[in-house]
Amino acid sequence: MNITVLTYLDSEDENSKDYETVVPQVARTLRSLGHRVSILGAHGDVKRLIAGLSRRRPELVFNLMEMFADNVFGDIPVTGLLDLLGLRYTGSGPGELYLSQDKGLTKKLLAFDGILYPRFAVFSKQQGSFETGGNLRMPLFVKPLRSDSSLGIGGKSLVHDAVALMERVTAIRKELNDSALAEEYIEGREFYVGVLGNGQPKALPPIEVDFTGFPEGVPKVLDSKAKWDENSKEYKGTKSVLANLPDELRAKLQKVAVAAFRALRVRDYGRVDLRLTDTGDIYVLEVNASCYLERSSEFAMSAAAAGLDYPRLIEKIVNLTLERYGK
Repeated sequence: MNITVLTYLDSEDENSKDYETVVPQVARTLRSLGHRVSILGAHGDVKRLIAGLSRRRPELVFNLMEMFADNVFGDIPVTGLLDLLGLRYTGSGPGELYLSQDKGLTKKLLAFDGILYPRFAVFSKQQGSFETGGNLRMPLFVKPLRSDSSLGIGGKSLVHDAVALMERVTAIRKELNDSALAEEYIEGREFYVGVLGNGQPKALPPIEVDFTGFPEGVPKVLDSKAKWDENSKEYKGTKSVLANLPDELRAKLQKVAVAAFRALRVRDYGRVDLRLTDTGDIYVLEVNASCYLERSSEFAMSAAAAGLDYPRLIEKIVNLTLERYGK
């Protein structure tokens, strides 16, 4: 099959071959599975993107586009463009991506299906516009409404009073040009549960975030330091491990993850982030409809624990996509 791996280029040089690590990994894997594979990188030139796709005439686009130009939400219109061009592509479409990126809408959909989530309030980019999902109790965790990858999340994100709350809201509005989401901080163990499928999605074994080495007195949250700053105590103090759980608890986590996956209409693959409290309540923190597929990622780790090594995982995503399109 003729497959094009579509990705974002950080460089404005549209001829750049400086791809993110996951791109050549996926491309090599697809070639090893017998496919004809090309890579198409794009930064922000729509005409060039369309021309590149027209030249390649792919039977399938393996979509790894996470943004477009300087728009961190640019993956949404890119999938809309793929739809307009009549191309088949892996993963969620524009509607599903928007629903999962807008954390306020995510919570409303979870509420409709009776899925537990932290109570929240949304502070719009426009001053004075406010929406709440219930009476909130401090402390609150404040983060951007739509931005992902821990953007805008740091040491000041956990607030204990109204003054600190509004300071964080103002900072998010100013620095990220985004609305702010304030939600009740849920203390507990954190899990990532990958899900594969469409009609009958299946949850993969849960991955737990091990905070054992985290600095004392710091809220156990994977902020920008913990995710990206390799020299920070937060980064060095956390690791993702295959969760060691009783069968009944594992099944409960997987059940909640599949329910959230379905509620957000996620396609093909995705990841659900959960918190488990001391009382046994399971809260959905986020639903990631476009989770990272790098070979050492939590999603790939979870798939391997389910018996899907990296080539079989990539092949599974391709097959699920083709089945969804009915071909």
